[in-house]
Amino acid sequence: MANLKDIRDRIKSVKSIQKVTKAMKMVAAAKMRRAQDNMEKARPYSRSLSDIIQNLLPDVDRELLPLLEVREVNRIAYVVVTSDKGLAGSFNSSALRKAQNEIDEFGKDNVDIFCIGKKARDYFKPRKYNIIESHIDFWSDLNFNHAVSIGNNIINHFISGKVDEIRVVFNEFINVATQMVLTEKFVPLEFDSEGSNIADRLYEPSKDAIVKSLVPRHLNVQMWKYLLESYASEQAARMVAMENATSNSEDMIKDLQLEFNKARQASITTEMLEIVSGAEALKG
Repeated sequence: MANLKDIRDRIKSVKSIQKVTKAMKMVAAAKMRRAQDNMEKARPYSRSLSDIIQNLLPDVDRELLPLLEVREVNRIAYVVVTSDKGLAGSFNSSALRKAQNEIDEFGKDNVDIFCIGKKARDYFKPRKYNIIESHIDFWSDLNFNHAVSIGNNIINHFISGKVDEIRVVFNEFINVATQMVLTEKFVPLEFDSEGSNIADRLYEPSKDAIVKSLVPRHLNVQMWKYLLESYASEQAARMVAMENATSNSEDMIKDLQLEFNKARQASITTEMLEIVSGAEALKG
């Protein structure tokens, strides 16, 4: 059994860590509320833009834009969206595991990777995957310009013919306790034919001109959506992880306090026995 000083030091250490996890939970909760608000504002805009383009695409020639060109898929690129920091439960590991499984299934030699966040870069780099770009240290001041900058580089990789398709692996925010890892095709743009079953509309100046104008904007908005969904999911996952850590530390403190009391009682009993034994020895 550990001595009293060791147990007391452990209790003090756990209480110090508990203060840190409580503070991290509060910080994550505040960031999550802001991120969730931004994400919920962007969702309707993204859906509306998708609906308009989905209604227009069947009526335009796909040769109108390189972004609409459907090619035979021999090489693809993956955009893997993770965080820069850990302590967020399975947030990063789930996305990385899904991305790696899909990349290995297609063949890692035929896949280019765009890493969003340090965790993705640090995961794929030592494993010798073909990383084209890494984007890190921007989450704290995330804004739409980041989405445009990242999206343009990824789109140019497709337009130049280096890959035939680009997919994005990210965490979709469902609620505070649930985040779902998804893979979505980024380019070329393809929609279900059912999306064209919308009442006839009049378009000015023309459908071709609108598609040329909206498709680049749509891709920027999509990349913005991926970043917002991932950031909100990260903060929610971290908040839950820190809440669980705080709860576990409470249980650990109780167990250590019980162990401390047992050790203290054993120490008192031993001292009493020594006193009684000493008194008996003096009588003798």
